[in-house]
Parts: sequence; structure tokens; C-alpha cells
Amino acid sequence: MINRPYTAVLIVPTGIGAAIGGYAGDALPVAKAMAKVCHRLITHPNVLNGAQLYWPLDNIFYVEGYGLDRFAQGRWGLKPVHQNRVGLILDRGIEPELRTRHIQAADATRATLGLTLTDYVVTDTPLEVELRTADSGASWGTIGHPESLLRAADKLISKSKAEAIAVVARFPDDVDSVELDNYRHGQGVDTLAGAEAVISHLIVREFAIPCAHAPALEPLEVDESISPRAAAEELGYTFLPCVLVGLSRAPQFVSQPQTNSIWADEVDAVVIPHTACGGSAILSFSGGNTRIITVKDNTTALNVTPEYLGMETITVNSYLEALGVLVAHKAGISIDALRPTMSSLSQACD
Repeated sequence: MINRPYTAVLIVPTGIGAAIGGYAGDALPVAKAMAKVCHRLITHPNVLNGAQLYWPLDNIFYVEGYGLDRFAQGRWGLKPVHQNRVGLILDRGIEPELRTRHIQAADATRATLGLTLTDYVVTDTPLEVELRTADSGASWGTIGHPESLLRAADKLISKSKAEAIAVVARFPDDVDSVELDNYRHGQGVDTLAGAEAVISHLIVREFAIPCAHAPALEPLEVDESISPRAAAEELGYTFLPCVLVGLSRAPQFVSQPQTNSIWADEVDAVVIPHTACGGSAILSFSGGNTRIITVKDNTTALNVTPEYLGMETITVNSYLEALGVLVAHKAGISIDALRPTMSSLSQACD
């Protein structure tokens, strides 16, 4: 008998060079394992997106980062859905042949996966994405024409009745950069990730609708020494399929409780890299009764630890160990009872 659904949140912030989750869907195995432990797992596109690779599970909820922040604050709830009508925005800056490749990828998900897509919209102006890197090494970026992106999203929502938005923006090709070479070989930071987050945040903040992004890039030359963690991005012309799959079942955002909606006070545990505890969502969860588990061996370019923030957490070495903590917590068993030694009770102070 289930007293109530055990709910966990898995966060691997984007663009910070996480050892697991900093590449092309390489945190997906963690999410799959965690979904077997929890009744409900809430996570975000950076964890689940793997270019043309994906693995949807009924109890995993695909929630964009800004929406996850609002959820953690208790301002938005998550309303599970059976299916979303997904609208597709294509950047006018994408070359004709590359645009056709992305339209064909979208059509393929309709024909082979049965997804429901609206007609697509091409932005009235090239978005002109620019990439930036912070002093910490984390990536971010800017959009030259955000108003064009918002006009395209508004058209899809108001005229095509889109319930979720996928964006494909033309990103700069930088095939000779050291950063790209390091990333392809399993080191460094994904230089695209920070700018991708800016794009999806903008639409979610403006329209309170699920959104995710796939970059449009020219295929790179074949390199036999590519890291397995980055290899999903070497498979073809587009990263779009995983985004469309995720958005097709992404929960809707609601501002008032509804039947079966999920709210932050129902979250039992959050799992996050040990050095990446400064984000809005984790700070919000730390103020409540949610158990926070930090993973040491998922290193990042940051150094924002729970100790630095004065945050009470359970620190583990690996995701395997984090899974054990979740199992014990779900079973109502103190993790102290699973250790070979245990201190005696002490008397409370007056």
C-alpha cells in the first residue's frame, strides 16, 4: 500500500561542466535508475536530452529550468498530461538545407513516434545567438532579437493552439575552438548550454508554457577519438528528436491546485552535484522539509558547496550511493541504521 507518492527532483545545472550531465544526455542513466526508485521523478531537459537519443518513462516529468525554479518556490504546480501539441520555432538564420533537415526530423517524430505537432513558424528576423563564457568557466549567451522569438511563440500559441514550444536556433559554428575540442573528448564545458537555457527561460517566463531548445549546427568532421559521453551529438544533422519527445509529455504549469497537480511541498528529496548548490531551485527547497542529497564525484566548474552556504544536506560520493539514500528514505528507514556504528541518544537541552 502506498501512503503517498515518493517524489524526487534530479538537478544537474546546465553549462557548468558537470562530470555527469555536462554532455549529451549522459545523466539519462542516472534518471532512469532514479525513476525506478521513486514514484515520481522531476527533472529538466539538460538531464534528459541526448540529441537523437532519448528514453521517456511515464513517471519522469520533463520541466524546463525556469519552470523548475518557479515550482520550487511554490508559485507554480505541475499538471501531468497525456499529450501536448508541440509547436516548432525555426530561426530565420538557419540555412535552407539545414532547415529542411530539421523539418524532416520533426516529420519523422510524427510518423514513427506518433507525436502531435502544429505547423512550424520561422522567426521574422534571425535570432543572432552569441556565446559567452564566465570567469568560472560556466557558459552563457545572448539573443540579438528576443522579440522575434516571442512573436513566433505567440503565433504558435494563439493561432496554432500549441501547448509546448520547441525552438531550433542557429548557433555559431566554432569547429576550430579549443573548448569544442575539449568537450568532444570528454573535458570542459558545453559552450552551447548556457545560451540554450536563455532561450527556453524567455519563453517559459513570458507564456508559462513548456519549452526546450535544440541548436542548429553544421555536422562536424568525423573524429575516431570522441568521448562516449559526447558521442550522441555526433549522430547527424539535428538534436531535435529528444526535445520533441520530452515536450510531448511535459507537464503543464498551473498557478492554482488542480486534480493530480504536483507542488513543491510534495517533494521528498532533491539530488544535485555537491559544488552546484547556489541555484534558485535548490535554495528554495533548502528552506523546507525536502531532503537534499549532494553528490561529490559529479564535479563541476563551480565551487558553491552546501558548507559554504550553511545548507544542511546528506553528502554522498556517487549516484549509486544517492540511490541507496533514496531507497532508505522512501522505506522510512534512518540511514544511520544502515551503518555499522550508531551513537546513543543524548538528552535534549533545556
